[in-house]
Amino acid sequence: MSLIDLSGNLLFVAFVAYLVATLLFGGAIKQSNASGKNTDKWGKLAITITIVGFLAQLGYFITRWIHTGHAPVSNMFEFTTAFGMFIVAAFILIYFIYRLTALGFVALPVALLIIAYASMFPSEVSPLVPSLQSYWLTIHVITAAMGQSILAISAVAGLIYLLKVVDLKKPSKQRFWLEAVMYCLVIVIGFVAVSSTFSAMDYESKYTYLDKEGVSRQITYNLPPIFGMHDYEAVEEHGMSPLVEMPALINAKKLTTVVWSLLVGSLLYLLIRLIARRRISALFQPLVKRVNLQLLDEIGYRSVIIGFPVFTLGALIFAMIWAQLAWSRFWGWDPKEVWALITWLFYAAFLHLRLSKGWEGEKSAWLALIGFGIILFNLIAVNLILAGLHSYA
Repeated sequence: MSLIDLSGNLLFVAFVAYLVATLLFGGAIKQSNASGKNTDKWGKLAITITIVGFLAQLGYFITRWIHTGHAPVSNMFEFTTAFGMFIVAAFILIYFIYRLTALGFVALPVALLIIAYASMFPSEVSPLVPSLQSYWLTIHVITAAMGQSILAISAVAGLIYLLKVVDLKKPSKQRFWLEAVMYCLVIVIGFVAVSSTFSAMDYESKYTYLDKEGVSRQITYNLPPIFGMHDYEAVEEHGMSPLVEMPALINAKKLTTVVWSLLVGSLLYLLIRLIARRRISALFQPLVKRVNLQLLDEIGYRSVIIGFPVFTLGALIFAMIWAQLAWSRFWGWDPKEVWALITWLFYAAFLHLRLSKGWEGEKSAWLALIGFGIILFNLIAVNLILAGLHSYA
């Protein structure tokens, strides 16, 4: 068995382990609610399997690194799987400090969705473009991913906090936006579903187009093209032609993926609502009825306190050093750079509001969710729609 095959198998083992651990964390919560006291039998088994899964994914990361000769963070598949792995690592660390079972029941599904999202991108090993052939790539990307993963734990704690305190029986802005968060999670599931379906069908549709510099290029769609690239011409169509032509700034193939995900995810959300006959947030609320709100608030705050400086180093300082070496400038207003700055400014505002204005509890939980939403927008929408120097990812 080659190293690349071994790495793929290890990633699959990790995914299955996280899935099993999620179910066990759910069992621990159910048992605790039924008995009225904390029982750690299921929790110990769940965290053990989580650690096994993390070690398997770490094995994937190392073996792929050895096989490729560079850190596996150079494209969307590699970066997103690493991001999921770091979220699990951050959760394990937090779990052993606070022993909060409900955290695992939410953090692991988030990691699972991110890893499943990564699996929709090409996983083949390809040579690095010249701008990526630098050890600063490894330092910058890994540190940024670590910072984002720690910040993600604050959003996990915030979501659990809101599931407990928001009254879902009365119409309110809080109820609306909490359900919107659940809807967004279903959209990611929709992306995985639609991408997997057309991948199994071996769908391909090829077009030539002109990029921002007016250079003719070829692109292959793996989903029926709703949007066409700038000045596109069909090389090989398969069932459907683009409905709308987009300007060169927009990556129409990736925008098509986003729209398909929204359509399928929305349909899936409506289906769940029809079957359950209640909001998705209401389905999960009984599982968090015994959590300690003060503890959740502390976890959310401490995650930002730790994650913010790590993110600052990776996404801004190390990124600027790499940008200077790769493109002879520290800052260029590339879409990815702009959203990294927006993310940094948001969390700086979070800490300011928390420390000087006393925004704790529910307000802090909402801010944590908004911050993670910005991180996901940078990961998904900016990468999938806007063309820039980071489009290789």
